[in-house]
Amino acid sequence: MKRRIALLLVVPLGAFTIACGGLPLPFGNRSAAATPTAQPRSAAPTAAVPPTPLLTAAPLPSRASAPTIGPEVTGALDAQQQILVELYRRVGPAVVSIDVSMAHPAMDDASAPGDITVSLGSGFLFDDQGHIVTNQHVIEDGGTFQVRFSDGTIVPARVIGSDVGSDLAVIKVDSLPADAAPLTLGDARAVAVGQTAIAIGNPFGLQNTMTVGIVSGIARSLEGQATQRGTFRIPNVIQTDAAINPGNSGGPLLNIRGEVVGVNTAIRSESGSFEGIGYAVPASTVGRVVPALISSGRYEHPWIGIGMRDVEPQMAERFDFAAAQGVLITEIVPGGPADRAGLRSGTQEAEFAGRPIAPDADIIIAIDGQRVLDSDALVSYIELETSGAQTVVFSVLRGGQQIDIPLVLGTRPRE
Repeated sequence: MKRRIALLLVVPLGAFTIACGGLPLPFGNRSAAATPTAQPRSAAPTAAVPPTPLLTAAPLPSRASAPTIGPEVTGALDAQQQILVELYRRVGPAVVSIDVSMAHPAMDDASAPGDITVSLGSGFLFDDQGHIVTNQHVIEDGGTFQVRFSDGTIVPARVIGSDVGSDLAVIKVDSLPADAAPLTLGDARAVAVGQTAIAIGNPFGLQNTMTVGIVSGIARSLEGQATQRGTFRIPNVIQTDAAINPGNSGGPLLNIRGEVVGVNTAIRSESGSFEGIGYAVPASTVGRVVPALISSGRYEHPWIGIGMRDVEPQMAERFDFAAAQGVLITEIVPGGPADRAGLRSGTQEAEFAGRPIAPDADIIIAIDGQRVLDSDALVSYIELETSGAQTVVFSVLRGGQQIDIPLVLGTRPRE
């Protein structure tokens, strides 16, 4: 939403001591003119005394300016600074501000007031055909869209496709400024904690703002929007301390080479503003989802059709599981891929950590021979390494014994 910034002008109290004529009028005392001093009647008139000239303070001794720090000391920082300046120069023209509007609701006994702006977000140019990547939550309530480029060019845009499951969307413009070139996707697998992270976007509507930090975490799991079929996770999300605020959504998170490693999508905050933890959908997800949105307007997520809960050592000890870690199946969607493959959710009733549990349910410990320690690892493999109709092999513990179950993946049901 647009935010209005109010400037509070603080005027010092002393500023009110200057009268129209330019003379000081002290508070709490009357002037000499207002309270004349009585003179003895016998005194002879005196001649006018010329005013005493104001004394001017003697000039202070000359001194040299404080010495600046030379390049022999700042060399490394100068080089880093120049990299950021050059990165912004090259990348900035591809980063856009997105204005999202919708028709104002009808009003009784009044003419329609026209479109209203419902959100402001960010995006970046994905290719030379005018496709722009942003977040799904940026465009979801919109009816009309326009894009503002860094050179001031404003052009209308239309939605090509969107995906709730990854919080990604693609809009398209039919013309581009001369200096706008698409950005390059980086290798999300090469992202490491501690590397420089640069966010460019439009926080609070302030166009093309750059913030710099580091990658402060990787392989996070971000809960997506709730749907009629449940809530699905966005895996392998990148965590950063580069400042991200409302309006940054949809903008790129970049490495020091100017490659897009993620799309800024959310913050962890109690106040609604940045508190040190931001999240970006990884470039690996962008590379899978966006081409599908461009070609067909939708992305088909591979789907197992289960509910799940992490198995941890305390749970395993309590129920005598044969593995200390894995994924316990809590629900089987009737008719879904897991149901057809014969996976089981269990029938026994128990409780652990305040939640119900069926300790006789299947525990997934591997997929295609790769160990599964928790649900994040399982979701990440399914989302980034498989596709619908592909056959995968689940290794599960059932009754203390390991069995391998082939499963043909489906595609996630749409709302």
